[in-house]
Amino acid sequence: MLSVNKLIPAGRGLAAVLLKRAPSVELDWDVRQKSRFDAIDSSGRAIAVFLSRGSSVRGGDVLVAEDGSLVRVIAAPQAVLRVSACPQHGTASDLPRAAYHLGNRHVPLEVRAGHLQLEPDPVLAAMLRSMHLIVDELQAPFEPEGGAYASAHAHGHDAHGHDAHAHDTDDHAHDHGHEHSHDHAHGHGHSHDQR
Repeated sequence: MLSVNKLIPAGRGLAAVLLKRAPSVELDWDVRQKSRFDAIDSSGRAIAVFLSRGSSVRGGDVLVAEDGSLVRVIAAPQAVLRVSACPQHGTASDLPRAAYHLGNRHVPLEVRAGHLQLEPDPVLAAMLRSMHLIVDELQAPFEPEGGAYASAHAHGHDAHGHDAHAHDTDDHAHDHGHEHSHDHAHGHGHSHDQR
């Protein structure tokens, strides 16, 4: 098994011809959000990925194996809910409002110009539909946001997109379907690694 312990975000700095020749590995978000996993690349090689704690892998990233070979990462299509505004009855604030409510629940969320994507959840789908949003179930690559502090907390982590829940305030209210506040002391020297 070939060991991998280096990641090049989006293949930055690598020549296109090298990337074109490199084998690939297609992974869903459940695997890519982990810093340690095994996979088989498109050339049939077994690879064992050991990245620094808190790292995650994005589609377009390049893994570097111990022998110097490269492996391109492809975000595999997976089951997602795609949320969009209703063209007849929607308003410009519908999607941002939905993103706010989902963010308060710490839901991994992909934010695009015309839609949101999240992993399937019947309770959240019902909530979003009750907000008069269109919720479609489909197969698509899933690339949730890495968090506002992903690049600011690059020490000890890969700088692009670990899924830490960092906050800039100690007291904040979460919308969990009921009104109350939680007092959290979030020091910034730890990771919320929920694997």
